[in-house]
Amino acid sequence: MPFAFIGFFLATQNYEFEWITLLYVVFCMVFARSAAMAFNRYIDRDIDAANERTAKVREIPNGSIKAGSALNFVIFNSVLFIATTYFINTLCFALSPIALLVILGYSYTKRFTALCHLVLGLGLALAPIGAYLAVSGTFDFIPILFSFVVLFWVSGFDIMYALQDEGFDKKQKLHSIPVLLGKKNALNLSKTMHFIAILLLSQIGNFADFGKFYWIGFSIFSALLIYQHTLVKHNDLSKINLAFFTTNGIASVIFGAFVIADLLLN
Repeated sequence: MPFAFIGFFLATQNYEFEWITLLYVVFCMVFARSAAMAFNRYIDRDIDAANERTAKVREIPNGSIKAGSALNFVIFNSVLFIATTYFINTLCFALSPIALLVILGYSYTKRFTALCHLVLGLGLALAPIGAYLAVSGTFDFIPILFSFVVLFWVSGFDIMYALQDEGFDKKQKLHSIPVLLGKKNALNLSKTMHFIAILLLSQIGNFADFGKFYWIGFSIFSALLIYQHTLVKHNDLSKINLAFFTTNGIASVIFGAFVIADLLLN
């Protein structure tokens, strides 16, 4: 969501700000995320039931939600997502099925490719460019660069999160970077992806001539990405939830707030 807001407010620098468009963007983000999360739970219900880590906490395996209800929820949110894009503009409406294909299709990818983490990153990377398109109706270089930042950032922390299931995934013949490369090399690749994300953000700041608030946000975001890699070791995953959920969540919110402040105040 923070990167979607960045894309939105970036577009309003050259196009008219409209509250209704911002509301549509928020609705699209909520509907898309809800559909993707529910579909993942539906498709992976048997895998989650077999995995000791997820069997008791995932809703379908523990019986708190029926599989059919989850699927209905996916359909409901997917329809609402496409319907909302209809009220934004023609381009967003035309691209909405492709966006859904990416964010829903991710759930299948670990069955046949270790690049599943990149597909998840691609799905979330649609946020800044999608929000920009909602306002402008056209593609532009800077929001596309922000999308690449999200791609490498998300892919990096998803690789880190997948370290927990390396042994299980091997037994189930599922694909992931930890399965392909081993925990230590996978963690190194995660670090590399986060380094690329930081490098891209530095180039965006210089290329788009952002001000001091951007660079404050950049510094905090970068520090938190580096910090999470001090928490997780290939032989010690005890702090992975702190790194994955807390640190990444805080990093994106803080960065988004400072970038938007820079756009509005400069």
